[in-house]
Amino acid sequence: MTQVSFEALITGVNAGNLISFPTDTVPALAARPDRAESVYAAKQRSYEKPLVLMGATFNSLLPYVRGTEQEFQIWQAIAEKYLPGQLTLVLPASASVPPQMNPQNPTTIGLRVPDCQVAVDLLSATGPLATTSINRSGEPPLTSLEEIMQAFPQVLVPPTPLWKQAQGASKQPSTVVVWRQGSWEVLRQGAIAFAP
Repeated sequence: MTQVSFEALITGVNAGNLISFPTDTVPALAARPDRAESVYAAKQRSYEKPLVLMGATFNSLLPYVRGTEQEFQIWQAIAEKYLPGQLTLVLPASASVPPQMNPQNPTTIGLRVPDCQVAVDLLSATGPLATTSINRSGEPPLTSLEEIMQAFPQVLVPPTPLWKQAQGASKQPSTVVVWRQGSWEVLRQGAIAFAP
């Protein structure tokens, strides 16, 4: 695993490399959305488990969803209440989402805006990225830089001081809610209690 400068991290992921970075929950494994299959390969992850599209702002993620004007207003209200934060919204996917983000059900996409300055700065520079926790499938998420470097030698990571800035992370996965037929359903209870 290679520690690189923040600038080299941006260049690396834009060039198609896998990267890891801290978030407000557990550290992320990330790639460009059109290179999402490399995340599945590195994690040995089942294609039944979709990846999450993480962005610096909710607005940066809107091109990847489709819905009615009324739905967009509802989603925007939830985003204003909870984001940035430890919540993943699963919404109907637009044609802009590469099918490899959710191979088994390309009609939906999970969206997240982390409350972590290092992650937001990175995502502001790269645009939305395909993300998931960094670990082999079935194993607990890795939370320390040392563990990540040992387990994923091919992944680019930012310098140690940037990891230390994000030490307040909850180490708990985000709460996941899905929009279905006009209402919200909690798929996974995580770091925050969701009340629409």
